[in-house]
Amino acid sequence: MRRFAFFAPLAAVMAVAAAAQAEPANQPRLSAPSVTVTIGGDLIEDVDKLGERDVNWQIDDLKQTVERELARSGALAGAQVNLVVTDLKPNRPTMQQSIDRPGLSIFDSVSIGGATIEGEVVTADGQRLPVKYSRYSNSIADVFGYNTWEEADRAFDRLASNLSRGRLMSR
Repeated sequence: MRRFAFFAPLAAVMAVAAAAQAEPANQPRLSAPSVTVTIGGDLIEDVDKLGERDVNWQIDDLKQTVERELARSGALAGAQVNLVVTDLKPNRPTMQQSIDRPGLSIFDSVSIGGATIEGEVVTADGQRLPVKYSRYSNSIADVFGYNTWEEADRAFDRLASNLSRGRLMSR
C-alpha cells in the first residue's frame, strides 16, 4: 500500500492544473493572429539584383519571426497582420550579387544593411492600425556578425517584439 501513496498527491496536483487551464465557457477563444508578408516599394525593383531566393528567404523569415513572437506573447489574438517589406539591404553580398560581380568577396565585403517594413494590423474588433518600422546599420563599424542578413534579422526581431508589446501601432 505504501508503494502507491504518492499517487494521491499527484492526482490532486493534476486536477488543480487541469482546472487552472480550463477556459470559461462563456468567453470565445480568439485564434492566433494571421500574418502575411509581401514585398513592395523599391524592393520590387531590387529582387533581381539581390536574388529571388534570398528575398523569399527573408520574407519567410519575417513571417516566421512575427508569428513565433506573437504566439509566444499571446498578443494580437484574432488579428490580421499584413506586412510589406519595402526595402532590404544585406550586410554581405548575396549569392546573386556574387554571381553578377565575380570579384566581390562574400567574406570580405561588408555593407550597411537593414530593412524597412510597413503595413497594418487589423485587430479582432476591426480597427486598422498602421505599422512602420525601419532599422539599418549606422556605419560599417556597426556591422557585427557574419550573416548576410544580420541587420535585416535584427529589424525583424525588433519589429516582432514591438508588435507583441503594441509599440508600433498608433490608434
